[in-house]
Amino acid sequence: MEEHLFFTHKAEEKESFLQRLSGYPSIVITFHQNPDGDAYGSSLGLKFYLESKGKSNVTLISPTEPAEYLKWMPGASEVKVWDESHREIVEEADIIFCLDFSSGSRLKEMKDTVIQAKALKIVVDHHEQPESFGDLYYWDVKASSTCELIFRWIKDMEPEASITKEAAICLYTGLLTDTGSFRFDATTPAVHRIAAELLERGVVPAKVHRSLFDNNPLEKLKFLGFVLGEKLNYLPEYRVAYMAISEEELKRYNSRNGDTEGLVNQGLSIANSVMSVLFTEKEGQIRISFRSVGDFSVADFARAHFDGGGHKNASGGRSQLSLNETVEKFLTLLPNIKAELLSQPS
Repeated sequence: MEEHLFFTHKAEEKESFLQRLSGYPSIVITFHQNPDGDAYGSSLGLKFYLESKGKSNVTLISPTEPAEYLKWMPGASEVKVWDESHREIVEEADIIFCLDFSSGSRLKEMKDTVIQAKALKIVVDHHEQPESFGDLYYWDVKASSTCELIFRWIKDMEPEASITKEAAICLYTGLLTDTGSFRFDATTPAVHRIAAELLERGVVPAKVHRSLFDNNPLEKLKFLGFVLGEKLNYLPEYRVAYMAISEEELKRYNSRNGDTEGLVNQGLSIANSVMSVLFTEKEGQIRISFRSVGDFSVADFARAHFDGGGHKNASGGRSQLSLNETVEKFLTLLPNIKAELLSQPS
């Protein structure tokens, strides 16, 4: 698949989509399991835009329960969490938007129903090496976020589009979270211009930031203190930090869904570190978050060794081994990439 693939740039595909969108189609919007701010923000932002155009039959379905830290967002209360009662909604949809994921497996139990649905499937995403499960693609691996792509898609469809305040808040949230508060390499001048326009629509940055990052229960802060104090390891000979958290430890601190979000980034705050990894045991599986700086691709590393993928500097993976076995496997791989890690600029 092409690196930049925008169906709106092809007149016949755009016209076909507009015809399908005309009238009152049944629309489903879905996104990846364990949604982050970009998945949630892009989906809610798109929903508000479609509703502003008179599309009233729009349903948001999440494969899994969203994290608590996202539930303040406008429209969040309308998101349905997948169960069998929603199968008919998906099967009868005219259009399905698939946002912020590159593999059908990221839909968990929804996968087969979505893939087999008769609906026109529109995939909007920025991850590497997408599977071909959609009909139309709006894809750019160089984009900062799916929220950036939804904003650009809206402008492609309607250059003079007026984005509502609610949609702007949602899209800004995704920009903020997926750029690491506008500090990652994908934060381009275009991203700041989009953010500026969203602010002009009524977004108050301080309110969004506080809602996302300064609204924590005491247990979460104690949990973070425990992880950073007891679980954080640093290997200076590789410039690698890693943390491994067991399911028992999550339960001990009453950790909620989403409480580990962003924790992996703490490892990169260590002076001279170039790679950080978080291993989390949950529901019989080990989930792995990878982060890096420079040219070392954690997406390639995750894809090669941990059934994962994502972005060059931010990716995920999984393991069916035990927590200790997964960490041991990771450690045995480090000598193979030592030269590449040490060659990265500080």
